[in-house]
Amino acid sequence: MNAIHSSSDCYFTMNRIDFADLQVFLNVARCRSFKLAAIELGLTPSAVSHAIRRLETRLGARLLNRTSRAVSATALGIDLAERLAGGFDTIGAALETLNAPGSGRFGELRINVFSDAAHQLIAPILPLFVMRCAEVRLTIVVDERPVDITAEGFDAGMRYGHLVPEDMIAVPLTGPQRWIVVASPAYLHQHGTPETPAELKQHTCIQLLLGNNAGFRWEFGAGEQAFSMSVPGLITIKDTATTITAAKAGIGLAYVLESRVASELAEGSLVSVLNSWASPGEPFHIYYSSRRYVHPALREFINIVRQHNGLQSLPALNNPTES
Repeated sequence: MNAIHSSSDCYFTMNRIDFADLQVFLNVARCRSFKLAAIELGLTPSAVSHAIRRLETRLGARLLNRTSRAVSATALGIDLAERLAGGFDTIGAALETLNAPGSGRFGELRINVFSDAAHQLIAPILPLFVMRCAEVRLTIVVDERPVDITAEGFDAGMRYGHLVPEDMIAVPLTGPQRWIVVASPAYLHQHGTPETPAELKQHTCIQLLLGNNAGFRWEFGAGEQAFSMSVPGLITIKDTATTITAAKAGIGLAYVLESRVASELAEGSLVSVLNSWASPGEPFHIYYSSRRYVHPALREFINIVRQHNGLQSLPALNNPTES
């Protein structure tokens, strides 16, 4: 029996399939064009291609025949499209008549974040989100590299404000950040405390890698007084948690977000130095596409994070399908 029609496999298979991918497939099958389906859905052709590839991989079957001139559904694809059309009509009719609190929160909310945001913003609010949105299947993917969230099927991403793509809607989740230099008391006792950034050349510094694997020059000061510099050190670490552990072990000075080491500073396992030279940083932002339907649970997620960080709730999110 075909896997799509098998009752024993149905629950497992559907749990792994995003309904958004099914909608993309249905549009492509009807339009017989990736480009036309992308325009109709407000997505990029690349995002449509990724969705179809993801769906075919999860089903383990080819749904579309592609040539340089045309796209057509396979026999299996035609059968699936016919069944889906009726299903989506039924779902649409149900949603139009459903006005209960929390309706529209079902399904999967997928968010791509970098590790500092996962540690500082997501981990503390997960219990509250689960309580308020018990029906939502939340997927958090931690990734330091720059990601096209639309093409890779995410509802939203988290980055610093200046790293958010220009065509995205961005919402701040925190206030401004502050970058500082820290070290363990044992390291400072043995090597002394630097009084100016220039003195770092006589110290051991833990090197920092960016998400694109480029080396990072430590930044100091603000405004017209701001500058960056290369620092000495033989240890390079891309992960913040490992960097903090290394600094606490006395390996060297580390350059980190002040908010990221708040507990270490409070307990005294790390000490902040060069405080007058601290560098201001952009707030953490969550961002999502202005051309794509916004998951109803995303507003709840954003407001929980903002409230946890002392910011006001948002009245609503911009949604391409809303006037």
